[in-house]
Amino acid sequence: MPKVSVIVSFYRKINYLKLVLAGFSVQSFKDFEIIIADDGSGQEIVKQLEYLLSEYNFRSVHVWQEDKGFRKNRILNNAIEKSTADYLIFIDADCIPHSKFVEEHWNNREQKTVLTGRRVNLSEKVTDKLTPELIKKHYLEKHLGALLTDGLFGGSSYVEKGIYIKNKFLRKIVNKKPRGLLGSNFSIHKKDILEINGFDERYEAPSIGEDSDVQFRLELNGVKVKPVNNTAIQYHLYHKLLPRPQKNLDLFDTVKKSKEYYTKYGINRS
Repeated sequence: MPKVSVIVSFYRKINYLKLVLAGFSVQSFKDFEIIIADDGSGQEIVKQLEYLLSEYNFRSVHVWQEDKGFRKNRILNNAIEKSTADYLIFIDADCIPHSKFVEEHWNNREQKTVLTGRRVNLSEKVTDKLTPELIKKHYLEKHLGALLTDGLFGGSSYVEKGIYIKNKFLRKIVNKKPRGLLGSNFSIHKKDILEINGFDERYEAPSIGEDSDVQFRLELNGVKVKPVNNTAIQYHLYHKLLPRPQKNLDLFDTVKKSKEYYTKYGINRS
């Protein structure tokens, strides 16, 4: 049984996933499995995905559901049920992990604590340049100067989040300020997310349901949020921003008013 289950939220963008899996193939920490939480990719994409997974040595599982619109939270719950480790890391399939990503999430884990990292937003220019071969050669980590320049004069942003800090004292300084949960970069003991019954599947649009809602309910149940900025780093591949729908905001208001940490619309649907 692996120590960590990495749950990767995925839908259709196989070329982005190739870059993400290349990042996981060069992790410093090896004792993990990959679970692809697929929100209904077509059969041609599924065939490519299965072939792609066969090229890597790490244990992998493909969890799929029929495409009935945005149902990310439902497939994430299904992936949690398929996971075999007691510690879970959540990441999106458009976020390339730093080579120390899994190691840092694992080494910084604490009881009744969810870790949340941040990400560098790559420009379209940088994204288009990347290949699996470059990722395996740690291109993004070795060319931080070029990324910083692109952050100043190109389209990349939050490039400072890509500075990997080893010094424990400096880590404490940059992580002194509380941070909200980021759905594409967080880790948690499996028992803690099971206690709140996983993700609320009523959220059927992007944002809030995969992070803000989860954080609110975890904190109601006594789980604290610990930031791991400049520690558990990832690089977000370029795409147009998705809207923040009002219906999610309205649903979150309802959840907050209820003050119930356990959702009736999660993993256990009975």
